[in-house]
Amino acid sequence: MTTATATQKKVLTDRINRIEVSATMAITAEALKMKSQGIDLADFGAGEPHFATPRHIKDAAIKAIEDNHTRYTAVAGIPEVRKAIVERHKADFGTNYAVEECVFSVGGKHALFNAIQVLVDHGDEVVLPVPYWVSFKDIIQYAGGIPVYVESSESENFRITAKMIEAVVTPKTKVIILNTPSNPSGAIIAPSDLESIVRLAHAKGIYVLLDECYAYLNFTGACISGGSFTDCKEHVLVLGSLSKTYAMTGWRAGYALGPKALIAAMSKLQSQSTSNVSTPVQYASIAALTASQECIAEMRADYIRLRDRVLEGFKSIPGLTCTVPEGAFYVYPNIKAFLGKGGLNSAADVASKLLSEAHVVTVPGEPFGTTEHVRLSYAVSEDVIDKGVARMKEFFAKLS
Repeated sequence: MTTATATQKKVLTDRINRIEVSATMAITAEALKMKSQGIDLADFGAGEPHFATPRHIKDAAIKAIEDNHTRYTAVAGIPEVRKAIVERHKADFGTNYAVEECVFSVGGKHALFNAIQVLVDHGDEVVLPVPYWVSFKDIIQYAGGIPVYVESSESENFRITAKMIEAVVTPKTKVIILNTPSNPSGAIIAPSDLESIVRLAHAKGIYVLLDECYAYLNFTGACISGGSFTDCKEHVLVLGSLSKTYAMTGWRAGYALGPKALIAAMSKLQSQSTSNVSTPVQYASIAALTASQECIAEMRADYIRLRDRVLEGFKSIPGLTCTVPEGAFYVYPNIKAFLGKGGLNSAADVASKLLSEAHVVTVPGEPFGTTEHVRLSYAVSEDVIDKGVARMKEFFAKLS
């Protein structure tokens, strides 16, 4: 060990060494570097809508600035934005949260981070279905928690059932994390299973953290929230985001809905980190939540069309298989048939070679908890889908 390395290990805390850089952000950085060099990429990497933020939302932010709404606000957000959140959620999912049971945060990831930090202590177990969003595991480990994985079956479209969750619950279980629709697989937890999991957790005093980032991008028509089971709400924390729903990723607008004591703790933590979300963003979010929701239906319809286009394209690639996503805007194809060929021994190898040789940006499955998949976001244009699939077909054909 060099002196520099030894010094670094003494300086950095154990908690920061328990986590990795976000895989999706790392891929995005490499793709941006290649683009700056003039390389034409078919970019399926970072998951964000290809739509522009709707005009009325942008106008609300501009008006807020011109009206001098640019000062600090309450840490949890102005009452108007929290009222808009709880009323929108009530209208869409039948929940009954009060303004005091809502905190507005700097994106859904911030809400998740705060929730884990105030709930999970060293040695606490957190149930985490596989595949999982890349940040779940690291945020759990940063808090000192122990992820307990629930393996799903690709043959069952990566579905998670109440029986699967119940099988791994122990006296040390503090939290169950559910993400439906799922990033990366697009899988949906059936309403009956979601209710059974919430009731199981409530009976055992376990908290359910429900990541609803893609709740409005559910293609089945069976939209439901864990917060809808109002008699169990003391053990449910809804984590929401405006990022995907309203094409507001860069605005950093998220929220949590849950028991007052938990929301107060999250607000206390937020008061010592970011304080309030950007004030103009709060006013823009009010416009997003209270105006016509027609833009969501339009985006959802386009995602379904793009999903079908990429799946149809995959059929032209022998050896590549893929489940049919029921929500979100990702496909999670299985690349097992190509492992062991051409020096490709892992999904990370496949993603790396697709980027360097085929100029196709994907994210390897390992950070999501699986070893035989890559993730592609189809929130792109038809041209990018067609170009990317053609490049993938040529790349994999060389391995046969």
